[in-house]
Amino acid sequence: MINDSKIINNKERIEKEEIGSVIKGLMISLIVTLLFILGISFLLVSTSISESIIIPSIWVITALSLLIGTIIAIKKSGMLYGGIVGMIYISLLYTLSSIVNGNFSLTSDSIILIFVSIISGGLGGIIGVNLKRM
Repeated sequence: MINDSKIINNKERIEKEEIGSVIKGLMISLIVTLLFILGISFLLVSTSISESIIIPSIWVITALSLLIGTIIAIKKSGMLYGGIVGMIYISLLYTLSSIVNGNFSLTSDSIILIFVSIISGGLGGIIGVNLKRM
């Protein structure tokens, strides 16, 4: 009986750590996104850079933000939890964007961004797990 309760307590602790890693990865990714968006906004306002760079910049910002967030936060099952961070991240941003714009539609750009988010999150998780092993 004592061993069973230790196993259950250990599983609960591991689940809490994994959920905490996902939340941490999400928060770091969102903060990094905000900083990058502010940087791009400043460049657009203060230089003669064309607004045509906005969509590609969003793809790059999304990928970098998720890579950074998941590399820092994910400790186990990198591809799985990194991918989950990517899915939650893009779901939050897409929902907020749809509410602000009053338009909920999937375009080819949105679909690319969904794939970029999931792949970047998973890749960052894999890199993060392997860096922590060193």
